[in-house]
Amino acid sequence: MDTPIFEKKNVIVTGGAGFIGSHLCERLLKEAKVICIDDFSNSDPTNINHLLQYPDFEFINLDVSKSLDLDQYEELNKFKIKFQGVQEIYHLACPTSPKDFESLKMQTLAANSTAMFNTLDLAVKYRAKYIFASSSVIYGDATEERNRFKESDQGVVDHLSPRACYDEGKRFAEAAVETYHQVHGVDAKIARIFTTFGPRMRLFQGLLIPDFIVDAMEGKDLVVYGDESFSTSLCYVDDLVTGLTKLMSSDPEIKVANFGDDKIVRIVDVANMIIKMMNSTSKVTFEKSLLFLTKKGAADLTFVKEALGWMPLVRLEDGLEKTIEFVVANKEALLFNHNR
Repeated sequence: MDTPIFEKKNVIVTGGAGFIGSHLCERLLKEAKVICIDDFSNSDPTNINHLLQYPDFEFINLDVSKSLDLDQYEELNKFKIKFQGVQEIYHLACPTSPKDFESLKMQTLAANSTAMFNTLDLAVKYRAKYIFASSSVIYGDATEERNRFKESDQGVVDHLSPRACYDEGKRFAEAAVETYHQVHGVDAKIARIFTTFGPRMRLFQGLLIPDFIVDAMEGKDLVVYGDESFSTSLCYVDDLVTGLTKLMSSDPEIKVANFGDDKIVRIVDVANMIIKMMNSTSKVTFEKSLLFLTKKGAADLTFVKEALGWMPLVRLEDGLEKTIEFVVANKEALLFNHNR
């Protein structure tokens, strides 16, 4: 017997107060009751403050690698989980800060291991559909010859590198998703996310675009961590969220999907674009690369276009404009939260 659904489905988003997670929660509220789980280790309460007013939104402050028993939260009673269960789980929780990478290694390892078991066990318990937010890093470093990746491409990753907790961690996490599908029949899917940008990215974490905007506002040098050839693809967050929701509603046989832009841009060109858009006097300078900033390529979108009808629609210039507007309007709050 299928669990009855009262009015709207119940959806869990781990890492829901993060940059991508908060946008996803906002989108899901149009059609679902949303349980946002986060411990703020790599995210910010201000990302979800505007969502707390909605009766269909509930926030749980929790590290999902520690435990995940929904029955112990009285505030979730209104969602009737004991009767209705949970229909969908998006597991996004994982530190992604290049600057704080060293200090969050154990949390990163746990997000890609223990938290996988905890969230997948929930999917088994409630027979929920499940999406794991993986990363394009599983394909390995991009090279000039190999810089557009298909879902079927095999990655090469150094599993003993200083970045192993993230790179190999994502590969293990993908193996966990597929194993739960094979053993428990969970409708579990893997979203391989390429570089994404937009409002609510944290400042001064090495995420480049928000830092470029703040420095351009202040006339400071825009620092590119790498040389002039350092490049990546850039997908606007609204497009990514659309892709995640399309993947969730897709047939069980669709298991892995790339989400990103298929165009590769040089970071120095993006920095100069921001300087021009903001009429800034800033210049671009170069520093040595950060450990967490790998050479990422672009997504081959052939499969997702065909299987999900998805492709990124927001032009880079338009996405940058929206991100600039957000950072300019929220600069003081962003700086305050960074300095706390």
